[in-house]
Amino acid sequence: MSNIDLKTNIRDRVWETASRKEIEDIQLEKLKETVEYCYHKVPYYRHKLSEANVHPSDIQSFHDIKRLPYTTKQDFKDTYPFGMLAVPKQELMRIHASSGTTGKPTVVGYTKNDMDNWNELVARMATAAGVTDKDVVQISFGYGLFTGGFGLHYGLERLGAAIIPVSSGNTARQLMIMQDFEPTVLVSTPSYAAHLGEEAKKKGMELGRDIHLNWGLFGSEPWTEGMRLRVESELGLRATDNYGMSEIGGPGLSGECHTVRDGMHISEDMFICEIINPETGEDIPEGQFGEMVVTPLWKEALPILRYRTRDLTSITTTPCACGRTTARHARIRGRCDDMLIIRGVNVFPTQIEHIIMQSEYTSPHYLLVVKREGMLDTLEVHIELNEQFFAAKVSQLADIQQSLSKDIYSVLGLNTKVKLIEPYSLERSLGKAKRVRDERVEN
Repeated sequence: MSNIDLKTNIRDRVWETASRKEIEDIQLEKLKETVEYCYHKVPYYRHKLSEANVHPSDIQSFHDIKRLPYTTKQDFKDTYPFGMLAVPKQELMRIHASSGTTGKPTVVGYTKNDMDNWNELVARMATAAGVTDKDVVQISFGYGLFTGGFGLHYGLERLGAAIIPVSSGNTARQLMIMQDFEPTVLVSTPSYAAHLGEEAKKKGMELGRDIHLNWGLFGSEPWTEGMRLRVESELGLRATDNYGMSEIGGPGLSGECHTVRDGMHISEDMFICEIINPETGEDIPEGQFGEMVVTPLWKEALPILRYRTRDLTSITTTPCACGRTTARHARIRGRCDDMLIIRGVNVFPTQIEHIIMQSEYTSPHYLLVVKREGMLDTLEVHIELNEQFFAAKVSQLADIQQSLSKDIYSVLGLNTKVKLIEPYSLERSLGKAKRVRDERVEN
């Protein structure tokens, strides 16, 4: 029986400026420990590894990770709720779960040691984003089973920042607190930050007088550079992207540095990230987009091997101009299962968003509506008009629609119907924005 306990604490070593060899050496050391830990502590993994004809002793080089089987969301479903735990349930300090929108939620657990490491990971990410112990943080993520709210809360507290745990929703109260409490940091989804910005503008709130934000830490959904610029303009902050998901521990895997913002720095001493072809499972060369696969190297309660995130991104190991040498991944383009196939064309919502953000006539809020006419699929793009153009002449609106349709065609090679709609007519999400409505009826 293994005596590995994975009681790692990232405060003992900081690898943000280590050499590539140093990083891979520590990753290999921790990978060996993690595989052995999974094999001896989690019967489900022992069975999976045996089926793949892999024993912990087979992991001798960094590239031997390719021999390990993938973990998928189906594995969590098959072992629901606690079948993948490596510790007795009585040793858990926290239990979180995904939203469960497609069935039973994905359940994750944390020991005290896990909580310490998670808090440190988030604190590291927030430090790179510019936050210090002098900041006051308004957290507009929901507090509950979702890992984002509590994950950012305790990580930012570890950093020494003061927390305003507003939670999500009640936009009027959010703006009142933003004005009266004078927070310097906003934590939310990018789409909700955009909503707060437009509502603040409607109320006549002014930067410097009513809004005192310096930093925005946004995540939980894909967004574009255009969305970033819109939010920064309306809220007067510098916005950074960060990444994580429940299965791999929650937020804290990576985040942008506020100085350069050229990809999200991965905490490589605590995670191994790979990029694969989502269809074949083959490796994708550095710098090319594919599905990210993540192996956490720190989880005591719920160790995970090669989790298929379904998120599409690319990775570079070129050192950042900020001085950090850790690998960076690009902004998430979308999810493999978010991709729409319309008449043979692959469409991601972020491609449409990028076009919309270039137009002065539209707001950041849109909805892709997929229909079936006869045997053919069609795509309608519903876009809210910028309020100041809502009363424009019909001929001008027609020109705007035609221009947007042309721009979409130039990017996708697909004819779409653009429908300009009234400002504030689309539902505002308190969590992840809903970008697609599929009205196709399967026969």
